[in-house]
Amino acid sequence: MRRDDFTGPADLRAMQSMCSRLWSPTSRFHPGQLAWSRHHQPVPARGTTADEAISLWREGGDVVGFGWAEAPDWLEAQVDPAYPEVAEELVDWFEEWSDAAAQSVLVMEGDVLEPALLAAGFVPETDAPHFAHHVLDLAGLADVPSVEGYRYRHVEPLEAASRAACHAASWSDVSPSRLTTEAYAALMSAWPYRADLDWVAVDAAGEMVASCLVWLDPATGVGLVEPVGCVPAHRGRGLAGAVTLAALHRLRDVGGRLAVVSPRGDAGYPGPRRLYRSLGFRPVARTVTWHRSLTE
Repeated sequence: MRRDDFTGPADLRAMQSMCSRLWSPTSRFHPGQLAWSRHHQPVPARGTTADEAISLWREGGDVVGFGWAEAPDWLEAQVDPAYPEVAEELVDWFEEWSDAAAQSVLVMEGDVLEPALLAAGFVPETDAPHFAHHVLDLAGLADVPSVEGYRYRHVEPLEAASRAACHAASWSDVSPSRLTTEAYAALMSAWPYRADLDWVAVDAAGEMVASCLVWLDPATGVGLVEPVGCVPAHRGRGLAGAVTLAALHRLRDVGGRLAVVSPRGDAGYPGPRRLYRSLGFRPVARTVTWHRSLTE
C-alpha cells in the first residue's frame, strides 16, 4: 500500500478506473463525475490548484481509495470497501493538510468511511442539504417531445466556446459559473467525454439554449447525467427535460443500459429532482455530510 499526491491526467484516469470497477447505484462516484469535477473550471495541466489537495492510495497498480479536498473545509472521498484501513489514513491525511477550524466530508450513507469519521470526531448532519442518486432503466425510456421553435442535436468537437457559454448562461442565476471556453475544451479531451452524448437544444437562430451532458462508462454501460441546464429566457417550455431525453436516447443507441443522476434530495432545491423523476428516474441512495469543529 502506498499513498501518492495527485500529479495530473494519469492519476485522474486511475481514480476513474477505481470508480468504474466499484460502481453500483449506491457508489459515491461515476467516472464521469470526476471528469466534470476536474474540468468545470480552469485547472493546471499538472498537479492541483493552490487551495485544493488530492491524494491516492494504491495497492499494487490499482487505486483503492482517494481523497479530494476541494477546499480546506470540504472533502470528497471514496474508498474500496475491501480496504477499510485506507479510510482512517485518508481522514488523517485530510486533518494534516487542512488548516480549517471547521471541516465537512461528503460520503454515501453507510459508507466505509463512516467509522473513521466518527472516530475522528465528525458527526453526521442527516438534515443538511444532500444529493440523492436516481437511476433509470433505459429500456423504458419515454419518447422525446417536440417543442415548437427548437430542435435538438449533439455538440460538435469545435463548439467549446458556444457550449461553455450555454452552460454559464443556464447557471447564472444560481452562482457565477467558472466554466470557460478553455476549460470546456479540456473537458472535451478528457475520458470518457463523447461529443455525441453532449446534447443541446437550439432555437430558430441556431443558438444553444439548453443542454444535457451524459458520460458513458463503457465497462458498466452506465451513463451519468451531469450537468443539465436551460438559459433563463427559455425556461418553462420543457426544454431541459426534452434535451435530456434526446441525450438518453443516444445513450441507449450506443449501448448504454442504465442512466444515473444525482440531484439535491432535500427540500431546499427540489426543481431538478422533480424534473428527473418526471422522466422516470427513481431514488436509490443518498449522500450524508459529516462535520466537525476543531474550536469547540
